[in-house]
Amino acid sequence: MARIVMKFGGTSMAGIERIRNVAARVKREVDAGNQVAVVVSAMAGETDRLVGFCREASSLYDAKEYDVVVSAGEQITSGLLAIALQAAGCKARSWLGWQLPINTSDAHGSARIGEIDTVALDASLADGVVAVIPGFQGVADGQRVTTLGRGGSDTSAVAMAAAMKADRCDIYTDVDGVYTTDPRIVPRARKLSKVTYEEMLELASVGAKVLQTRSVGLAMKENVRVRVLSSFEDGDTNDGHRGTLIVGEEEIDDMERQLITGIAHDKNEAKITLTQVSDRPGSVAAIFAPLADAGINVDMIVQNVAHSTGSTDVTFTVPAADLARSLDVLDKAKDAIGFATIVHDTRVAKVSVVGVGMRSHAGVAATMFTTLGERGINIQAIATSEIKVSVLIEEDYTELAVRVLHTAYGLDAEDAA
Repeated sequence: MARIVMKFGGTSMAGIERIRNVAARVKREVDAGNQVAVVVSAMAGETDRLVGFCREASSLYDAKEYDVVVSAGEQITSGLLAIALQAAGCKARSWLGWQLPINTSDAHGSARIGEIDTVALDASLADGVVAVIPGFQGVADGQRVTTLGRGGSDTSAVAMAAAMKADRCDIYTDVDGVYTTDPRIVPRARKLSKVTYEEMLELASVGAKVLQTRSVGLAMKENVRVRVLSSFEDGDTNDGHRGTLIVGEEEIDDMERQLITGIAHDKNEAKITLTQVSDRPGSVAAIFAPLADAGINVDMIVQNVAHSTGSTDVTFTVPAADLARSLDVLDKAKDAIGFATIVHDTRVAKVSVVGVGMRSHAGVAATMFTTLGERGINIQAIATSEIKVSVLIEEDYTELAVRVLHTAYGLDAEDAA
């Protein structure tokens, strides 16, 4: 007997027929003798609809009441799935975030999970009852409903798996696994059987949309084995060849290990350049401290060589959604920073190569730069980590860059059409 958490996203829960399909998948695991907890998202588009209601009611809505409204979508699907499971002959019940409880911080709209009390849940699972749990939500101070931020159901599922000491957490989505890159751009992209936590964390952070970044970080911290697979593929979920496993590096054989695991891209980037910044100690801190105080994440940073006038230009990137707020913050801090002008550009994209093989192989960055240079693609900024190299390029060249890099690192599938 295994203990499994199954998580189903919004497209999987989009309507009664799809909910019945989810119930059938869950029943197969139950019939195999497993204890099952299911974490569900709201129906596709439902959260956006509820957010729209909040904004229509008031542009300055109370974050606490916002969480009450937007968490309703998951409550509905958890109840409907419990009903569908009962109709299919399974014992099932729903558990809302406050009933377990799933205790979180009180940062409404972006709460973080602290601990989950599973005593009652464990007893229910031992009695053969399927637990259906709404993702994306918890409770702060035992009273107020909280939500975890968009995509938070992935984090809910991993957190539940860790708290329950589950054998595996299966994330069902509209894709059948993690690919070497977006197969819509590169038809010869290969599905990966296994990916390390670190690689998946990097891929998620630089644009891969398969898993929420926070969920991968939590899985790595708690050593939760995660599997990504499709809600729309038929077949036995116990087939180990289906989907992609996200696991520790020790679970990947040397024969399976590759220099580069995948290529990711992100067009949701904006480039900001401050010109003629005073070249003195503390000037860079004066730029990024107010951005940090405003909760704006800065990614790539380039500081040019100082001009003969004792000034320099500083370029960096922020999420495109934060551009207007960033410009406002910087303009208000202009006197403290000491710069001449702000130049910004949203017609940029970040392209990244990721792989644990970088640790032991030289030349990964050189291959990337050479490949892009041969195609006339100019690099505007560079950022690196131990297992990642990212470059900022003109947005129009994104798909070309992804394709040529995929080929350059030998990631193309031999048998793809």
